[in-house]
Amino acid sequence: MAKKVRVGLIYGGKSGEHEVSLQTALAVMKAFNYDQYDIIPFYITKQGKWHAGAPLTAPPEEVKQLQYEASAAGGDLVPVLQSLQPGGGAAEGKALDVIFPLLHGTYGEDGTIQGLLEMADVPYVGAGVLASAVGMDKAMMKKVFAHEGLPQCIYRHFNRTQWTKDPAFFIMEIEVSLGYPCFVKPANLGSSVGISKAKNREELTAAIELALRYDRKVIVEEFVDAREIEVSVLGNDEPRASVPGEVITSSDFYDYDAKYVDGTSRMQIPADIPADIAETVREMALRAYLAIDGSGLSRVDFFLRRSDNQLLINEVNTMPGFTPFSMYPLMWKETGMPYSELLDTLISLAIARHQEKQRLTYS
Repeated sequence: MAKKVRVGLIYGGKSGEHEVSLQTALAVMKAFNYDQYDIIPFYITKQGKWHAGAPLTAPPEEVKQLQYEASAAGGDLVPVLQSLQPGGGAAEGKALDVIFPLLHGTYGEDGTIQGLLEMADVPYVGAGVLASAVGMDKAMMKKVFAHEGLPQCIYRHFNRTQWTKDPAFFIMEIEVSLGYPCFVKPANLGSSVGISKAKNREELTAAIELALRYDRKVIVEEFVDAREIEVSVLGNDEPRASVPGEVITSSDFYDYDAKYVDGTSRMQIPADIPADIAETVREMALRAYLAIDGSGLSRVDFFLRRSDNQLLINEVNTMPGFTPFSMYPLMWKETGMPYSELLDTLISLAIARHQEKQRLTYS
């Protein structure tokens, strides 16, 4: 009988997307084959405390079962980190084979947890430190896209200190360069948290103040009358792209409520677009993925401008929503890869990337 792969799932986190992470973790736990994998849960509270659960013998039924309040780790990071390391004795004295971070937003997909796992020298699913950090910071991401020659909408960005010193300058620059309406976003956040559509100066000021509650940097983008097209990317150095999908939102834009609350936005997979545009969007998605040095998985989002069918890249999401009903796995399902096979592939990619790193010389 083949040895089971011991997978540590890390979820929750000190993030505005804590609840989204819990939903992802529940879905993944239910999808794993427990004859093939041993699943060890690691829950991070909103206050940043770590709690290690006992190995799962069956998937939990509801989210509240995932929110551990006490554990052998006692909420401290050091014992947990020791248990993550090879030979460190995760649950029942057995080492973990791979970590699957199911963390969205800050401290989850921004390179911080990835750096911790690199220091622990343990294989982990998803993007590395660099790709995670660039993929999280929309301002840096757009600079990488520009260097790669990928078309994108007009934008401006600034930090809290710059805004506080001279708000009138940035308002003027936005009005001249972008006009109204425009979109205001925290530079480092996902799931559309803190994003606003501003139609005038008063709304712009309020939107910037809101965005600064979630991050020290703000990005402002021009309004583009466009369809929202997305592509799933999978792989390490030789990634592949899924069929494109389209988000048809119930809201003025694809905000948090449209994604997670009102339930009336819908997805069309594959997207109803011409074959040549579908091929172009897949090619551009792979270029963007490789440009940020992606690995494991990412969802790449585009605008398809209605006036001229021009594709504009929006962002790369290095830890996309991952329930069976999320765009990322649904696009792979339509491409021919079911959810369980997708999990197997991601585990294999993580282990392969870690083995590749072991070839490096450090002395």
